[in-house]
Amino acid sequence: MAEPAASSGINPAPVHQGLHQGLPEGPRGRAMLVIILGLTLSVLDSSIVNLALPAIARELQASSAQTLWVVNAYQLAGLVLLLPLAALGERLGYRRIYLVGMAVFVLASVGALMADSLATLIAARVFQGIGASGVMSVNAALVRLTYPSDKLGRGMAINSLTVATSSMAGPSVAAAILSVGSWPWLFAINVPLGLFTLWLGRKALPANPVSHAGQDSRERIAPLDVLLNILMFTLIFLGGEQLGMHLGPHSAPASSWMPSGWWLLVAGVLVGYVYLRRQWPMQAPLFPVDLLRIPVFALSMCGSVSAFTAQMMSYLALPFLLLDARGLSPMEAGMLITSWPVATMLTAPIAGRLIGKYPDGLLGGIGMAMFASGLWLLAAMPADVAHWDMVWRMLLAGSGFALYQSPNNHTIVTSAPLARSGAAGGMLSSARMTGQTLGAVVLGTIFVISGGHGGHAEVLALWIAGGFAAMAGVFSMLRVRQAPAAKAHT
Repeated sequence: MAEPAASSGINPAPVHQGLHQGLPEGPRGRAMLVIILGLTLSVLDSSIVNLALPAIARELQASSAQTLWVVNAYQLAGLVLLLPLAALGERLGYRRIYLVGMAVFVLASVGALMADSLATLIAARVFQGIGASGVMSVNAALVRLTYPSDKLGRGMAINSLTVATSSMAGPSVAAAILSVGSWPWLFAINVPLGLFTLWLGRKALPANPVSHAGQDSRERIAPLDVLLNILMFTLIFLGGEQLGMHLGPHSAPASSWMPSGWWLLVAGVLVGYVYLRRQWPMQAPLFPVDLLRIPVFALSMCGSVSAFTAQMMSYLALPFLLLDARGLSPMEAGMLITSWPVATMLTAPIAGRLIGKYPDGLLGGIGMAMFASGLWLLAAMPADVAHWDMVWRMLLAGSGFALYQSPNNHTIVTSAPLARSGAAGGMLSSARMTGQTLGAVVLGTIFVISGGHGGHAEVLALWIAGGFAAMAGVFSMLRVRQAPAAKAHT
């Protein structure tokens, strides 16, 4: 049953059911433009403020630690509501959740633009994160409805490319804006782009079949489950942040921060145990344990967490290795590291064309083999290595990650039944953030055990990150024999 247009006065683009033909080519392009714009704004705002934090601290008379919550509030609010909003999308329609999320994001951007204190800015960033969560929670599900099954790989590749480009562009966009204006203008650009996305989205986004599982008392979204979901992810995020924030050269001694960080993580795991025990018997649970019973989905999720753990560890370790241990200037280090996301951007479209021609598990296995090899080669490079000798290793790592990410995301989305696309998309985003948090925790632990940033810890971190990448490759190759079962859900 399609989402009724009459109830909202909107005429959404129709989705052909049965064989799932997606949208025709013209409407498909307009729908993808909306999806890309929303995803770009959501990902960009997670990093665009970083460069302005010192200026914000000075103008609003706040400490550096307090100002960090301008970033953390956005990320945390987005993380804890991904799964609840994805579940609402299955019950109310993905398009509605997307449009409401974008409307909240635009209004919150106006609030951030007008903030005159740190408290009001952080509050606005919380609502920005909530709005961004509405966009990201149903993003993959909308892509699945937009593309026909035989071309879905291209849509997932565009998604992966958008995330990679937006993540890389954050500091550059911020630098360009701050060169001509003050920090509030970082939020001002969201308003016209967000309003355009809302206007076009009302006409272009597809409507989805709405699940009526919520009519069964077992399937309703219980407030307690939402609370447990928020508490679990909050404790894990805060624990990871408490550990990861001490990676810098002026970090606190281990004895002053290790207990609180680890206790938060342990508390998060305990809450998660209670939460998942409640979710396990449900047919359409808030935390999609039903999808984790599908072997290919579970393998893809494990691989995704492992891959993003490796990526975050290497992203955090490389600047320390190049700046502190190798003595490069910030400009030199920045230019070298840029080769990594550039390789990802160039490889993502190629990976999209290969989806459907070769098994996703095989492509992902090859990609992670390249990624792990690139990380191990970076760990093994000599002290007097030339710049070009670093670049090709980073190119190998970046290309390998792109070759893995698009096919893996394609499997995560398509291995779920169409009615559970929202839950699959929510899990996809949750896996990314969980892996990134785990990567920061593992790296923080390595730095504490190794006693600093003299080069040995960074090299050890790259070796271990390569191990996580290899683990993701194993998970991916195990999916190859599960492919027939996955097709049954497409």
